[in-house]
Amino acid sequence: MPQIPPLEPRRAGRLLPALLLLLTVFGPISMDLYLPALPALTAELGAVTSVAQLTVTACLIGLAAGQLVAGPVSDRFGRRGILVIGVVAYIATSALCALSPSIELLVLARLVQGLAGGVGIVIATAAGRDVLSGAALIRFYGSLTVVGGFAAIVGPLLGGLLNTVTDWRGLFVFLAVIGAVILLVVLRMFPETLPADRRTSGGFGQTLRDYRTLLRDRTYLGAVLNQGFLYAALFAYLAGSTFVLQDIYGLTPQWYAAAFGLNSAGHMLFGSLAGRSAHRWSIAGTLGLGVGVTGLGAVGLLVAGITPMPLWVVIVSLFALSSGVAMSAPPATTLAMADYPQMAGTASSLLGMVRFGFGGLAAPLVGVAGAMSILPLGITTVGAVLLAAASCLLLARPRTSRTLTSPSRAASMAGTP
Repeated sequence: MPQIPPLEPRRAGRLLPALLLLLTVFGPISMDLYLPALPALTAELGAVTSVAQLTVTACLIGLAAGQLVAGPVSDRFGRRGILVIGVVAYIATSALCALSPSIELLVLARLVQGLAGGVGIVIATAAGRDVLSGAALIRFYGSLTVVGGFAAIVGPLLGGLLNTVTDWRGLFVFLAVIGAVILLVVLRMFPETLPADRRTSGGFGQTLRDYRTLLRDRTYLGAVLNQGFLYAALFAYLAGSTFVLQDIYGLTPQWYAAAFGLNSAGHMLFGSLAGRSAHRWSIAGTLGLGVGVTGLGAVGLLVAGITPMPLWVVIVSLFALSSGVAMSAPPATTLAMADYPQMAGTASSLLGMVRFGFGGLAAPLVGVAGAMSILPLGITTVGAVLLAAASCLLLARPRTSRTLTSPSRAASMAGTP
């Protein structure tokens, strides 16, 4: 049985980085496309703000849990088949979201949609580790951040535009169409990056042993916790920004999408710069700088929650928060993934689960005081950044005796994004 069924190896090597980056649109598109219509969705289904925000939380929890399952399973059975299953499930659940008659069913459908969407994210991270190494690996993880930021821009901008001609149900239909396009690309072009002789065996017991190995590595654990807390701040912003900018500052869905797009552009720019500076300057230094910039944005939101501030202060604070998280992602992902090519799926799954799981826990906190207060968003983001800084200082010690190695097969498949 050939290792790369859809394509010849040489062509797969050229296309693979781009294909992996395409898979990262699952999370941002699922989260962001319908955000401009969230207030209208809340009114149509007769839900309160905090319950409507559970549609965001449910998707985040699903994205976390989906990665936790898909990563180890792909280590055992290969990447391609698991990915196809996940994309098909994503299409079906997006359609179910569009047909949901109640907020309760929509929350459940969003949970399952997140489970399916998590497969694409974890496969992209793990397959990148399968075939890339050294500077190319760091740049690739920087590119993952950039593409995530690009999807975050396209999502709300498209959502705001589509919201002028369709309702929130039509936006979920659009997500199903996006999933169908990705399925066609995967079926035709995505190769198997993990050959049979490199797959794990031993079933559930081996998975538990792998997780125990990862959790005993202080550098891995510190990088993962750092990302979990920073993504808690990021997804608190995602859940709360629509109400802050539209309900408090009176922006239309289209102007909200523009403001969100500006912040996401910062996410892209600084994610790309971090991918380069982490290799040329310092992985630990880039990570620390990202935490600091995120902290500045969080403090700005806290101040705006304590005393009224003009709109530009809030937008600049959100820009700093989003950009700082993007700066931290490439170095932290490299620290977490570098030493585990033999269990890249499992290492990626735990990293992704913590990112989205912490985000899912933080998102509802921004609505505890209703839709007309910024203070919960400021408190949540400041607290998350402080915990992220503590995780970085206490746990993420630089490795000195190990390098960014990869399997020998990477040489024939590697490319730079």
